[in-house]
Amino acid sequence: MPKHLFTCALALLLLFPYANRTAAPHARQTQTRVASPAAVPAPEDVLGFRPGDDRKLASWAQTVEYFRRLAAASPRVKFEQLGETTLGAPFVLATISAPETIARLETYKDIQRRLADPRTLRRGEAEAEGLISNGKTVVLITCGVHSNEVGSYLSGMLIAHRLASSDEPEVREILNNTIVLLVPSLNPDGVDIVKRWYDKTLGTPYEGTNPPELYHKYVGHDDNRDWYAFTQAETKLTVDKVHNVWHPQIVHDIHQQGAYGSRLFLPPYMQPVEPNVPRQLVEGYTELGHFMADNMLKAGFKGITWDSTYDAWTPARAYSHYHGGVRILSETASVNIATPINVRADQLRAGEGYDARKATPNFPVLWPGGDWSLRDITNYMTTAAFELLKHAARNREAWLKRFYSIGKEAVRPRKPGELQGFRVPLSLNAMEVLEILKRGGVEVRRVDEPPMRDGRPSPAPPYYYYVPLAQPYGAFAKALLEAQHYPDLRDESGHPIAPYDVTAHTLSLLMDVPAAPVYDAPRGGRLITQSAGRDTTVPRSTSLAIGAAPRQVSRVGLYRSHVPSMDEGWTRWVFEKQLGVKYSSLEDAEVRAGNLRAKFDTVVIPDQPARAILEGYRKGSMPDELTGGLGREGVKALREFVEQGGTLVALNGAAEFAAEQLGLPVRDVTADLKRTEFYCPGSILRTVIDTANPVAKGMPRESVAWVEDSPVFEVEPGPSAARARVVARYPEAGTPLLSGWLLGAERIRGKAALVEVELGKGRVYLFGFRPQYRAQSLATYPLFFNAVAGAGR
Repeated sequence: MPKHLFTCALALLLLFPYANRTAAPHARQTQTRVASPAAVPAPEDVLGFRPGDDRKLASWAQTVEYFRRLAAASPRVKFEQLGETTLGAPFVLATISAPETIARLETYKDIQRRLADPRTLRRGEAEAEGLISNGKTVVLITCGVHSNEVGSYLSGMLIAHRLASSDEPEVREILNNTIVLLVPSLNPDGVDIVKRWYDKTLGTPYEGTNPPELYHKYVGHDDNRDWYAFTQAETKLTVDKVHNVWHPQIVHDIHQQGAYGSRLFLPPYMQPVEPNVPRQLVEGYTELGHFMADNMLKAGFKGITWDSTYDAWTPARAYSHYHGGVRILSETASVNIATPINVRADQLRAGEGYDARKATPNFPVLWPGGDWSLRDITNYMTTAAFELLKHAARNREAWLKRFYSIGKEAVRPRKPGELQGFRVPLSLNAMEVLEILKRGGVEVRRVDEPPMRDGRPSPAPPYYYYVPLAQPYGAFAKALLEAQHYPDLRDESGHPIAPYDVTAHTLSLLMDVPAAPVYDAPRGGRLITQSAGRDTTVPRSTSLAIGAAPRQVSRVGLYRSHVPSMDEGWTRWVFEKQLGVKYSSLEDAEVRAGNLRAKFDTVVIPDQPARAILEGYRKGSMPDELTGGLGREGVKALREFVEQGGTLVALNGAAEFAAEQLGLPVRDVTADLKRTEFYCPGSILRTVIDTANPVAKGMPRESVAWVEDSPVFEVEPGPSAARARVVARYPEAGTPLLSGWLLGAERIRGKAALVEVELGKGRVYLFGFRPQYRAQSLATYPLFFNAVAGAGR
């Protein structure tokens, strides 16, 4: 038989079961072959210790070596490098299943792809039933996104070893019915950053402290807030080469939490749930979370809570919730990195929605306190993971049916009068938004004709992009293009219940990209694929487009506290990757030494609590050279720098520091207000800009501000008031809220969001917001860049 005919025949044989409902039942299709347990290395064979042993951490090289040897020894494991991390380390994936499944992974990828997009099914329900009958539950387990939560990546090796070596019936059932995708660490660079510091301080008074640097080069803890903006290398690799290839039904995201609350959190999540999360996923994570908790409680595990602490609001933490899969977040109580602790009963405290000292329906079995170790952490983590896998295996068909039903609802044609999609005008900033959507699997069409409105051509510009909602991931686009309306949640005493993260994620506002809802869908339009690259016919935006800085900026000093600040890391990323600003990092000692004007034209202090900037680590909590903050000497040096003609740019919390320590003629009007009087926990507010000020060059009359625990300024009357100019203020009437949650809007009407203050020969720019928020707020980049460039000099 000619080779090409043999290939076609083989393909037909592989595809035949999908269309044939008389195919052999799924459970009969595979019989797991067992490798000799002696041939499969245990983690301790490679590491020299068992993961979970006190005061022992593996390096990333050791971790990678373990998975390489595991895959070499077990036919159940496929190991691959997907790319490189920010610092050039291997970013890896282990795929674990029955050997017969490992041999046919492409077939199962195709099943997942077709169920995820029911438009591809030519024979409708009959074809879907065949795919469901022959598919596997795909489970993605992600470890180590936060690198000081070391139990996660250590548990990943224990989970992989048991799956690769065990002949237990429970494990055989998991292997036969699931495909496990295990990412040993979402932040491999941080594995070594934490290990180096831990080993360096082992046996000293500082053992168990966090490193005095971000454990991701740019974003630190915020690497878990990048699942819709896709800025970091690790996020892109995971989305491009795992999520979008495999479309997992379940994502198990393994974390650690504080030491003095519950021992373990599992879903369901607290309210609110972001409205674009499908109801089937809410039902799915509720069912699965309760199953895991119930079984663990029956097995004697204590201190487990659910429906507390963590919500399901922002897509920044939950890519899968907009791509057909449940996210099972587990949070296990921590120790001091790898050093055991003892927790007295009276040290246990209440969390949001539960009290660790009181039995309640969502916290039924108390943990009494006592010794708590890394081994306890790995025991909770591995047990939870196998309970999840047990449910995924036993309910394989139900998970696949749920997955298909989500895709089927997503692609259904919208009814007349129903929201059809969004119209996005052409601009460079729009390309940033559209590239994000395309990376998230969203289909975008370019329409080269006038949009229709009420059946008639609209006078709007003739060229635009159209994002339809009737597609598999239309809900992802909707979540990022529409404004958020976070519910006004209060406790019994009337105090606002804080969200777990932030309340707004409207990229169209943050990036200054109008996204108009469309109720009359356009016909046709050219599909713009992710691989097509940027549209070169797009005109320049009125905003400062990425990479389009109008002039070179140098002699910039960026303050870098020994108390790591994620905003400092984001600022470095924005300078290096987006704005092309050359800078030098400035640490406490160099600032305190003075003579800054000889080296710098501009000093930037990123967002950080004012006290942390001034005082830093207290004496005795860290080595002496890392303590003390800027102190009085640093404040004096900054004042001299500005008075001699320098520019100081202070962001958010740092603006409070600068205003107070430099004695500037402004005050924060929200400083003494209670949360019941004013509260803005990560929202997008409207601002009015003084476009005549040089720092506002390139800005429209109205813009936005990302406000999160932010000061709101008022210029104080007196002789010094003439030195201060308001560049951006909140509107005089109505509410400035555009997206998110705001209490006490009347408190900030007409007040200042950005103030320029003259001091000697120089200037201070007080940003009462984060103008470079998580590398997303392109709308306010011109203000930030112009201030850094010394617009008033």
